[in-house]
Amino acid sequence: MHIIAVTCFVVMGYFCGSLSSAIIVCKLMHLSDPRASGSKNPGATNVLRIAGKLPALLVLIGDVLKGALPVLLAKVLGLNGFGLGLVAFSAFLGHLYPIFFGFKGGKGVATFFGVVFALSYLVGIAAVVTWMLIALIFRYSSLAALIAAVLSPVYIAIFVNIGYLIPVLAMTLLILWTHRSNISRLRMGTESKIKFKQ
Repeated sequence: MHIIAVTCFVVMGYFCGSLSSAIIVCKLMHLSDPRASGSKNPGATNVLRIAGKLPALLVLIGDVLKGALPVLLAKVLGLNGFGLGLVAFSAFLGHLYPIFFGFKGGKGVATFFGVVFALSYLVGIAAVVTWMLIALIFRYSSLAALIAAVLSPVYIAIFVNIGYLIPVLAMTLLILWTHRSNISRLRMGTESKIKFKQ
């Protein structure tokens, strides 16, 4: 596909990713700004903490869709390989550094899952199953997200187009960066655990 078309898809992906679901949902539902409450992270986990399950679920769905939709649209219109991987990366980058919200976004896990699912449902399923297994065994959401992200490039190399590998690897490195405080707390044993209902 022509480089101009690829560039247009990449820009579209970034702007779509820049729509902060947490901020939009909280504003529409007249809730506290997630950037000023709880962990101050505009993501589903913080919205769950400050506003409850329904707003958090809406944020989660929004974050997944804003990653998946631009990638799916580009795929339907014929983009694949490295170019499609760049669209996925741009949507993910938009979530982390949203142009509409002062370039201060969330940690990127839900949007990462969205773009990975759109690139390959097999890799998406493998990543989610990895997250679930680690979360059930160790009860750390952050650890589950980190391991799922680290293994996703491996799943890409095994299951699908190798052209996706570099963009997915770049997203993995950014997730490690955005979770550096979580990694520090995991090492110190102070990270919060998931509380499953009995």
